[in-house]
Amino acid sequence: MTETSALDPEDRKIVTLARSARARNGVPEGAAVRDETGRTYVAGTVDLDSLKLSALRTAVAMAVASGAKSLEAAAVVSEAESASAEDLAAVRDLGGAGTPVLLAGPDGAVRATVPAE
Repeated sequence: MTETSALDPEDRKIVTLARSARARNGVPEGAAVRDETGRTYVAGTVDLDSLKLSALRTAVAMAVASGAKSLEAAAVVSEAESASAEDLAAVRDLGGAGTPVLLAGPDGAVRATVPAE
């Protein structure tokens, strides 16, 4: 487990952004990713009749659509205890297997940091 206060300020920022997206939109998950230039992309769960995406996959898609070439880190805020294999695959596709994914609870406390392998 990683204490939120012990996080790098840039990692703490993406956790805060993910938490804010979750709360602001009233969705089950919020996520944020940081690209190779330091830009951040924030998203919530998409749950339409014709389109269902996790918050993390939506944030990765937003980064790709904006021209990001790679990811430095990702964060997801959820009540779930772990990230899905599909979420980790999306991060790995853009960021590589070693890209850290911060998993935080609704209170913003980071429960775990896992590589996107």
